[in-house]
Amino acid sequence: MAEIERYTPDDRRGIEQIHRRTLGNEAADRLRLRWDWVRRNPAGGVEPPYWVVREGPTVIAAIALLPVRVIVGGVEVAGTWSTDPLVVAERQRQGLGGSLLRAWDRGTGVALGAGLSPATRARLDEMRWPKAQPLSCLVKPISRRALRIPTWPVAINRLVSALALPVVRLVSRAQPLREEVEVVRRFDQRSDRLWDRMAGRFAIAVKRDARYLNWKYIEPPHVRYTAALLRRGEEVDGYVVYRHLREPQGRVTQIVDLLADPRDERGLKTLARWVDREARTADSDKIRCYTTHAAFRRVLRRSGYFMVKSGIDLTVKVNAPETPRAFYQSTDDWLFTLGDGELDH
Repeated sequence: MAEIERYTPDDRRGIEQIHRRTLGNEAADRLRLRWDWVRRNPAGGVEPPYWVVREGPTVIAAIALLPVRVIVGGVEVAGTWSTDPLVVAERQRQGLGGSLLRAWDRGTGVALGAGLSPATRARLDEMRWPKAQPLSCLVKPISRRALRIPTWPVAINRLVSALALPVVRLVSRAQPLREEVEVVRRFDQRSDRLWDRMAGRFAIAVKRDARYLNWKYIEPPHVRYTAALLRRGEEVDGYVVYRHLREPQGRVTQIVDLLADPRDERGLKTLARWVDREARTADSDKIRCYTTHAAFRRVLRRSGYFMVKSGIDLTVKVNAPETPRAFYQSTDDWLFTLGDGELDH
């Protein structure tokens, strides 16, 4: 008989096998690479958290969770990010995925998901979860290659690039920084003080203290990020985390995380202009940023970014503290970026 239980260290081999069976060898190899890093999560325990379904000694389904501390209306609570449930092929369509999702829901104060599959989202809709919200995407072109689409013929891509070149040159022109930006290898107590000042500015946000930021962006063995701080005297008033990557038809600089006072337009512009410089140095064709907060989007648009259709939906359900239904109607004062969940890993 299948039983839903929490992960134990004896399940590690079973977890690796179910990743291999459902997602492939590459996913299983990536899991092994990340295992020790996940165990060091400052918001987690000594083992990676999973809900698993066992049939005898065999793991036939599992759901991976990423613990985080979440600030909701100024109150700090325990939250978890989840991925899609994994169910072995011969046991699919038997309700195991839904059972794992319900176990996740019951066991967390704030349930978070990003880029969940349509099948998972349909199950959550059946469970009457708040509807998914788009994780807004903004793109800044900095070369004529930025507008190429992999599925278009070469001739059309060349034509579009030529027609868009005057606009690209206008929005990508270099702008002075006007403030000091420092690339760092680790976040320190200045980042703790920054978060203490910023935490109350957002309706909901993952806690971004130095310990979490170092674990999330400095210590991962599988991804390399660059972190830059906005310095004013001895204090830090913001930061940006980014990386450069190759995609079909071009090179992209991805802003993974961004934090400053939403009212600090000068500071946000300085961080955006720093990334502009870094992207040009890396020979990127465009810069991409995902963010929910309306003030951040507004400053980025004034800095040459364009809103584009987002392919990432954000799922949020607050079980505690109690929140009104209106809380879910707008994400304009929420703080979520691509780096919050697991999508950039």
